[in-house]
Amino acid sequence: MIAPVPLAKAYRLLNHGPVVLVSSAHGATRNLMAAAWSMPLDFDPPKVAVVIDKSSYTRELVDASGEFVLSLPCRQLAEATLAVGTRSGRTGDKFDALGLATRASSVVAAPGVAGCVGWLECRVLPEPHVQAAYDLFIVEALAAFAEDTAFQNGRWVFADASQRTLHHVAGGNYFVTGEAIAAAPERL
Repeated sequence: MIAPVPLAKAYRLLNHGPVVLVSSAHGATRNLMAAAWSMPLDFDPPKVAVVIDKSSYTRELVDASGEFVLSLPCRQLAEATLAVGTRSGRTGDKFDALGLATRASSVVAAPGVAGCVGWLECRVLPEPHVQAAYDLFIVEALAAFAEDTAFQNGRWVFADASQRTLHHVAGGNYFVTGEAIAAAPERL
Protein backbone atom coordinates (compact mmCIF):
# COMPACT_ATOMS: atom_id res chain seq x y z
CA MET A 1 0.00 0.00 0.00
CA ILE A 2 1.26 3.47 -0.79
CA ALA A 3 1.72 5.70 2.26
CA PRO A 4 2.78 9.33 2.64
CA VAL A 5 6.33 9.95 3.80
CA PRO A 6 6.80 12.91 6.17
CA LEU A 7 8.69 15.59 4.25
CA ALA A 8 11.30 15.78 7.02
CA LYS A 9 12.22 12.17 6.11
CA ALA A 10 11.81 12.49 2.32
CA TYR A 11 15.58 12.70 1.79
CA ARG A 12 15.81 9.10 3.01
CA LEU A 13 14.08 7.94 -0.14
CA LEU A 14 17.19 9.00 -2.10
CA ASN A 15 20.14 8.96 0.29
CA HIS A 16 21.19 5.46 -0.77
CA GLY A 17 21.77 6.63 -4.37
CA PRO A 18 19.14 4.88 -6.51
CA VAL A 19 18.34 5.54 -10.16
CA VAL A 20 15.23 7.70 -10.51
CA LEU A 21 12.66 8.06 -13.24
CA VAL A 22 11.92 11.72 -13.95
CA SER A 23 8.40 12.23 -15.24
CA SER A 24 7.43 15.61 -16.61
CA ALA A 25 4.31 17.12 -18.11
CA HIS A 26 3.24 20.37 -19.69
CA GLY A 27 -0.24 20.78 -21.09
CA ALA A 28 -1.31 17.49 -22.64
CA THR A 29 2.28 16.32 -23.21
CA ARG A 30 4.21 14.10 -20.84
CA ASN A 31 7.58 12.40 -20.86
CA LEU A 32 9.78 10.14 -18.82
CA MET A 33 13.56 9.70 -18.52
CA ALA A 34 15.95 7.79 -16.29
CA ALA A 35 18.50 9.69 -14.21
CA ALA A 36 21.40 8.19 -12.30
CA TRP A 37 22.56 11.55 -10.97
CA SER A 38 20.28 12.72 -8.19
CA MET A 39 20.81 13.31 -4.50
CA PRO A 40 19.18 14.84 -1.43
CA LEU A 41 20.48 18.29 -0.47
CA ASP A 42 18.54 19.45 2.55
CA PHE A 43 15.99 18.39 5.17
CA ASP A 44 13.67 21.33 5.81
CA PRO A 45 12.39 22.10 3.33
CA PRO A 46 13.53 18.93 1.59
CA LYS A 47 15.65 19.74 -1.45
CA VAL A 48 17.05 17.47 -4.14
CA ALA A 49 19.57 17.95 -6.96
CA VAL A 50 18.94 16.22 -10.30
CA VAL A 51 20.85 16.43 -13.57
CA ILE A 52 18.58 16.84 -16.63
CA ASP A 53 20.49 17.35 -19.87
CA LYS A 54 19.53 20.41 -21.90
CA SER A 55 19.13 18.33 -25.06
CA SER A 56 16.44 16.08 -23.55
CA TYR A 57 12.73 16.36 -24.18
CA THR A 58 12.16 16.04 -20.43
CA ARG A 59 14.20 19.22 -19.98
CA GLU A 60 11.87 21.11 -22.34
CA LEU A 61 8.84 20.03 -20.32
CA VAL A 62 10.51 20.77 -16.97
CA ASP A 63 11.57 24.22 -18.19
CA ALA A 64 7.99 24.88 -19.28
CA SER A 65 6.21 23.50 -16.18
CA GLY A 66 8.72 24.07 -13.37
CA GLU A 67 7.94 20.70 -11.80
CA PHE A 68 8.36 16.94 -12.09
CA VAL A 69 8.08 13.65 -10.22
CA LEU A 70 10.95 11.41 -9.19
CA SER A 71 9.87 7.76 -9.11
CA LEU A 72 12.16 5.11 -7.61
CA PRO A 73 12.08 1.98 -9.75
CA CYS A 74 12.81 -1.44 -8.34
CA ARG A 75 14.18 -4.68 -9.76
CA GLN A 76 10.99 -5.52 -11.68
CA LEU A 77 11.31 -2.25 -13.64
CA ALA A 78 14.96 -2.68 -14.72
CA GLU A 79 14.16 -3.23 -18.41
CA ALA A 80 11.69 -0.34 -18.50
CA THR A 81 14.25 1.89 -16.73
CA LEU A 82 16.82 1.11 -19.40
CA ALA A 83 14.25 1.67 -22.16
CA VAL A 84 13.16 5.11 -20.90
CA GLY A 85 16.80 6.07 -20.61
CA THR A 86 17.61 5.13 -24.20
CA ARG A 87 14.53 6.37 -26.14
CA SER A 88 13.47 9.88 -26.96
CA GLY A 89 10.07 11.18 -25.98
CA ARG A 90 10.06 13.35 -29.10
CA THR A 91 9.03 10.31 -31.15
CA GLY A 92 6.07 9.35 -28.95
CA ASP A 93 4.76 8.89 -25.43
CA LYS A 94 7.13 6.56 -23.56
CA PHE A 95 4.47 5.60 -21.02
CA ASP A 96 2.24 4.28 -23.82
CA ALA A 97 5.06 2.77 -25.88
CA LEU A 98 6.38 0.79 -22.91
CA GLY A 99 3.01 -0.02 -21.36
CA LEU A 100 3.88 1.80 -18.14
CA ALA A 101 1.00 2.62 -15.84
CA THR A 102 0.95 5.96 -14.08
CA ARG A 103 0.21 7.07 -10.55
CA ALA A 104 -1.62 10.35 -10.12
CA SER A 105 0.34 12.97 -8.23
CA SER A 106 -1.12 14.90 -5.31
CA VAL A 107 0.52 18.29 -5.94
CA VAL A 108 2.12 18.46 -9.41
CA ALA A 109 0.69 17.79 -12.88
CA ALA A 110 3.24 15.16 -13.92
CA PRO A 111 2.32 11.57 -13.08
CA GLY A 112 4.49 9.14 -11.16
CA VAL A 113 5.33 5.70 -12.49
CA ALA A 114 3.17 2.93 -11.03
CA GLY A 115 5.06 -0.11 -9.79
CA CYS A 116 7.86 1.93 -8.26
CA VAL A 117 8.57 1.89 -4.52
CA GLY A 118 8.85 5.63 -3.89
CA TRP A 119 7.82 8.99 -5.34
CA LEU A 120 8.82 12.61 -4.75
CA GLU A 121 6.71 15.38 -6.26
CA CYS A 122 9.05 18.29 -6.93
CA ARG A 123 9.02 21.98 -7.80
CA VAL A 124 12.04 23.59 -9.46
CA LEU A 125 13.83 26.25 -7.43
CA PRO A 126 15.05 28.52 -10.23
CA GLU A 127 18.83 28.74 -10.50
CA PRO A 128 19.18 29.77 -14.18
CA HIS A 129 22.99 29.90 -14.23
CA VAL A 130 23.37 26.46 -12.61
CA GLN A 131 20.71 24.94 -14.86
CA ALA A 132 22.28 26.40 -18.02
CA ALA A 133 25.92 25.75 -17.12
CA TYR A 134 25.67 22.35 -15.45
CA ASP A 135 22.21 20.93 -16.32
CA LEU A 136 21.68 20.75 -12.56
CA PHE A 137 18.24 21.34 -11.12
CA ILE A 138 17.68 22.10 -7.48
CA VAL A 139 14.14 21.25 -6.47
CA GLU A 140 11.96 21.21 -3.41
CA ALA A 141 10.04 18.04 -2.62
CA LEU A 142 6.43 19.07 -2.08
CA ALA A 143 5.07 15.59 -1.35
CA ALA A 144 6.62 12.16 -0.86
CA PHE A 145 5.19 8.65 -0.87
CA ALA A 146 6.50 5.09 -0.62
CA GLU A 147 5.30 1.52 -0.64
CA ASP A 148 4.79 0.74 3.03
CA THR A 149 6.14 -2.78 2.60
CA ALA A 150 9.51 -1.34 1.48
CA PHE A 151 9.75 1.90 3.50
CA GLN A 152 8.69 1.79 7.16
CA ASN A 153 9.20 4.20 10.03
CA GLY A 154 11.31 6.50 7.85
CA ARG A 155 13.65 3.73 6.65
CA TRP A 156 13.99 1.31 3.75
CA VAL A 157 13.46 -2.29 4.85
CA PHE A 158 13.44 -4.17 1.51
CA ALA A 159 12.06 -7.37 3.05
CA ASP A 160 10.91 -8.39 -0.44
CA ALA A 161 13.94 -8.64 -2.77
CA SER A 162 11.79 -7.63 -5.78
CA GLN A 163 11.28 -4.19 -4.19
CA ARG A 164 14.98 -3.34 -3.94
CA THR A 165 15.91 -0.17 -5.79
CA LEU A 166 18.17 -0.01 -8.84
CA HIS A 167 21.63 1.56 -8.98
CA HIS A 168 23.01 2.24 -12.44
CA VAL A 169 26.54 1.01 -13.09
CA ALA A 170 26.88 1.58 -16.88
CA GLY A 171 25.80 0.20 -20.23
CA GLY A 172 22.42 -1.13 -19.08
CA ASN A 173 23.85 -2.77 -15.98
CA TYR A 174 22.43 -2.23 -12.51
CA PHE A 175 22.99 -3.31 -8.96
CA VAL A 176 20.07 -3.64 -6.58
CA THR A 177 20.18 -2.42 -3.01
CA GLY A 178 21.61 -5.18 -0.87
CA GLU A 179 21.61 -6.42 2.65
CA ALA A 180 20.93 -4.01 5.49
CA ILE A 181 23.26 -4.02 8.47
CA ALA A 182 23.29 -1.96 11.63
CA ALA A 183 26.68 -0.78 12.83
CA ALA A 184 27.21 -0.54 16.55
CA PRO A 185 28.83 2.62 17.89
CA GLU A 186 32.50 2.18 18.60
CA ARG A 187 33.16 1.36 22.22
CA LEU A 188 36.35 2.78 23.65
